[in-house]
Amino acid sequence: MLHSKLLLFAIRKPTTNRKRMLIKWLQRKKLLARRVKCSRCGHNMTMERNRRHVDGFHWMCRHKSHRGKKTSRSVRVGSLFEKSKLSLSSWIMFIYRFTQGLRIRQIDMMQDSIAKSSKTLSKMARIMRNVCHCAMKRFRRRHGQMIGSSLEFAVLDESDFRHKRKYGRGRASTTWRRKKWVFGILGVRNKHRHPILRLVKRRSRTHLVPIVVKHVRPGTTIISDEWRAYRGALASMGYRHFTVNHSQWFVDPHSGAHSQHIERAWLTYKTNVWRLRGNRTGKMLKEHLSLIEWTHWLGEKHKQGPLGRIIKDICHQFLV
Repeated sequence: MLHSKLLLFAIRKPTTNRKRMLIKWLQRKKLLARRVKCSRCGHNMTMERNRRHVDGFHWMCRHKSHRGKKTSRSVRVGSLFEKSKLSLSSWIMFIYRFTQGLRIRQIDMMQDSIAKSSKTLSKMARIMRNVCHCAMKRFRRRHGQMIGSSLEFAVLDESDFRHKRKYGRGRASTTWRRKKWVFGILGVRNKHRHPILRLVKRRSRTHLVPIVVKHVRPGTTIISDEWRAYRGALASMGYRHFTVNHSQWFVDPHSGAHSQHIERAWLTYKTNVWRLRGNRTGKMLKEHLSLIEWTHWLGEKHKQGPLGRIIKDICHQFLV
């Protein structure tokens, strides 16, 4: 139901009546303010038609205390769309594609007239990633982001996310040559996956083991390779630790332990990050890692899917 309404607003021709319906729908979803007070007199402003603005309406106050002067404000005041010049229908279509992962390439969205420039689309994507990043920070503060139980085991691994030049051409800066290690903890429970991804400077024991202790419950079964940072440390902390020697086999013949779950997950994560060019800087890479966590921890668990979850997170961050 939510998806069909969004597509109905985004695809149809934006007439005045449909613009009004879209504004009312966004107000019901708490993405736009229902009441705005005048900065001069403090009274509630009324929504009136404005043909000059892309939204078709604006807030207006004509109180007698203004002595004939009118006060107007945008319908986007205090919202996610306040500093943007794009239409609300374009924003709705972008949010839908962002959460569903449908044709998120900038060239496709420019052809569909969501935005006219790549710079605008990059700003919109940065805003949405920031919403997901803040949502994950709130989730960690409230729930701790813990994995592991009698029905869920954890798989550990590290992977290099350094920037790759297309066809090996162009100037390679020092930040692109430097390795960017991402430490991953993947909670596996039946068909459900709960990734925890952290950008670390080194793969030493002092950098990796505290992350495991912070996010994995004691007594959980942990599977990893035979990297020396884990050797002997996890078993002494109350974890059931199984290892696999990748130089000899992919699956340990004695215990049956393997790390294929996280190896397959790395392929998906890297493909998404490299396709969106999100590993050029450490800050941008952290935002993409938070987006991956948000998708599995929050987006997929919402009753209305990732789209319903991101609308909820926008309401939390932009209180209107």
